[in-house]
Amino acid sequence: MSHPAHIPSALAAVRGPVLFPGDDGFADEAAVFNTTVAHHPYVIVAATDAADVRSAVRFAREEKRSVAVLNTGHGPSLSVPSEAVMITTRRMTGLKIDREQRTARVEAGVTWGQVVEEAAKVGLAPLAGSSPQVGVVGYTLGGGVSITLGRAFGYAADHVRAIDIVTPDSEIRTVTADSAPDLFFALLGGKGNFGVVTAIEFSLFPVTELYAGSLQFSGENAREVLEAYRTLTAHAPDNLTSSVVFLRAPDLPFVPESMRGKLSIFVRFSHLGPAAEGETLIAPMRAVAPVLADTVTTMPVSRIATIANDPTDPGTAVEHFVTLDELSPSAVEAVIELAGPDSDGRITLVNLTQLGGAFGRPPEHPNAVRRDVAFAAFALTAVPPGAPALDRDPGLELAGRLTRLDGRKHPSYLSPADTSVESVRLAYDEPTYERLRAAKTRWDPQNMFRWNHNIPPQA
Repeated sequence: MSHPAHIPSALAAVRGPVLFPGDDGFADEAAVFNTTVAHHPYVIVAATDAADVRSAVRFAREEKRSVAVLNTGHGPSLSVPSEAVMITTRRMTGLKIDREQRTARVEAGVTWGQVVEEAAKVGLAPLAGSSPQVGVVGYTLGGGVSITLGRAFGYAADHVRAIDIVTPDSEIRTVTADSAPDLFFALLGGKGNFGVVTAIEFSLFPVTELYAGSLQFSGENAREVLEAYRTLTAHAPDNLTSSVVFLRAPDLPFVPESMRGKLSIFVRFSHLGPAAEGETLIAPMRAVAPVLADTVTTMPVSRIATIANDPTDPGTAVEHFVTLDELSPSAVEAVIELAGPDSDGRITLVNLTQLGGAFGRPPEHPNAVRRDVAFAAFALTAVPPGAPALDRDPGLELAGRLTRLDGRKHPSYLSPADTSVESVRLAYDEPTYERLRAAKTRWDPQNMFRWNHNIPPQA
């Protein structure tokens, strides 16, 4: 690719676009899904392969600049400042499914929708998230909570076999549990702190269909539904993965006028096993209150995105994440009071996801993802354009009511509100955090990769 004359010679060999502020396409390249953060880097290197990434990291190292990485922008953390080099990976779209080995190898720009579609063609399934637009690599480096198969098989990170990475010394490496156990451990759960992952290889599972979907209830039945869900999850087998969502449709143009401001409760299910068994499990939920919509059915794995129907357009939303040891009566009361039918309606969405099951079991090869969480919860508030600053954080009170005494967090559930060193530290137990700091000190002693949920090197 030809570059403008102002491109530094160190980046002249980059095949993808190299963009500076003011260049055509710069703003689009830096755009994110959740616009609570905005990026203004010194330069963007739109990488097409690992060699482009290597050139960008080498340039940053020689110039003593920090590095930020962006794919789909679904995982916002810190706004990237004007001194940093940003590497975008969305053009790195290589994807290979090995039917015999039951594996996928994907480059850094691949999204879960692409993997689900290709794996389904040969009767296999990945541990994908709820949105087909989310990037595979960023999701997996945080742990990766599958809403379909997670309680049956664990975190996506638990099934990674190999990771290709450009480390801060600008070397291209293939990392496995045997070749570099400290870095392999740290990458899986330690997020983007140790370099630019250019590809990963992970296991797939021989699953072709699920008994899955959602039940929709009126917000007026919120208490009955949440209590019934509490009972369901107390006895749920590991082959049932589920969540409950309080959704108050915001007053925004894309929402049908008839739904704006109204509260609905959705209970989402994914059962791995005979449909009759799944139907028996969720029968009490169907009976607890009038069901407004019932999409639970036997579905091919290729349709799992319909379970959550996540939004596809960028917007501004304030999020707060917490973890729970149990869905206790006090937690139920807090959700009902602050997000239920008689609340002030400022919280757009509350999601409670049951973990446990295989999420709680150690993987074959250790990683940094924590196992001691029963539920993850988050509150999200959509921010209309021009909304007053004081109206932007109503989920904070709910998060405070639900937060454990020790403040425990989880690497898969960190938001822009969790970017302080103190908050990030709460996502790991003490031995794990010290292992992560030791790995950071070895591989990135200058903290080149810090525009993230940062784990600083040891002093």
